[in-house]
Amino acid sequence: MKVLGVTGWSGAGKTTLLALLIPELTARGLTVSTIKHAHHTFDVDKPGKDSYRHRQAGATEVLIASAARWALMHENRGAAEPGLESLLANLSPVDLVLVEGFKGEGHQKIEVHREGLDKPLLCRDDRSFIALAANYRPADLNLPLLDLDDVPALADFVADYCRTESAVS
Repeated sequence: MKVLGVTGWSGAGKTTLLALLIPELTARGLTVSTIKHAHHTFDVDKPGKDSYRHRQAGATEVLIASAARWALMHENRGAAEPGLESLLANLSPVDLVLVEGFKGEGHQKIEVHREGLDKPLLCRDDRSFIALAANYRPADLNLPLLDLDDVPALADFVADYCRTESAVS
């Protein structure tokens, strides 16, 4: 599986870009999964539902399944937050895993940055970045610059990345 991060500061448009990029990539025949990092507590379950009650009762994992989908919820129960490699091991094989967040991990990444975002470019100081997707042209950039608003061109870049040997995780 190829792994590619889509990383940047909060408010840069990472999720918006992924929501546009994924259908472009799947239309080209690529199978795509995603991993999203959350900096806060979240819950995909609802109080009162059976699966929620199972977790609250102390189950380490609860798998819920239907004809439409299945989901596995794993409770860390005080254990350290798992790293990206550990999370990737839980995914079924696909052509590409797009990772949103996980800035500090060493996988290859595209930074998403917008004009007016009052934050420095991450890609200037981190060699794991392979491109910048932005809606402006920063000075002195030693990486490919991708037009944030040209999703087909971004999909071309990502599809080419998937074909390279160096993209193997």
